[in-house]
Amino acid sequence: MASDISLSETPTLKVGDMAPEFALKSAGGQTVALSEFRGAKNVVLAFFPYAFSGTCSAQMPSYQAELERFNRFDTQVLGVSMDAHHSLRAWANQLGISYPLLSDFYPQGRVADLYGVRHMAGMPERALFVVDKRGRLAWIHVHRPLNEAPDNEVLFEVLRKLD
Repeated sequence: MASDISLSETPTLKVGDMAPEFALKSAGGQTVALSEFRGAKNVVLAFFPYAFSGTCSAQMPSYQAELERFNRFDTQVLGVSMDAHHSLRAWANQLGISYPLLSDFYPQGRVADLYGVRHMAGMPERALFVVDKRGRLAWIHVHRPLNEAPDNEVLFEVLRKLD
C-alpha cells in the first residue's frame, strides 16, 4: 500500500520559501533556468530516480499525457534526474516526452541537494514541488515507496488552488 507523504518542508526548504534557482541542461541540450518561468507560469518540478526504470517510465509519460491540462493551469512541467542529458534524450525520444527533462548530472545532484531530496542511496527521491508564478514553493510532496508513481489528481488539486 502506498503512503503518499505531502510535506510542508524538506531538510532544506519549506512551503513559502523562494524556490532555489538553478540552470540545468535539458535532454535536448538547451540550458533551462527556473527563473525563465517566474511571472509567467507555475512550475512542477518532478524529481525522479532513474531514466529507463519501470516506475519512472510510467510516471513521466503520465505528465506528457496531461500536458494540455497543465497548460490550462499555466504550468510548466520539468523532470529532473541525475542521469546524463544524453541518456535523458534517448529516453525522452523512446517515450515521446516533449517537456524538458533536466540533467542534474554535473556537479552530480547539486539541485537535488538544494531541494533536500537526495535519497540515501544517492539518486533523487521521487519528489514533486509546485513553484508558483512568484517563484515560491506552494507544495512539496515526497512519494513513497519509490517503486510507485504518485497520483496526478492530487497535483492538479494543488494547481486548482493556485489558479
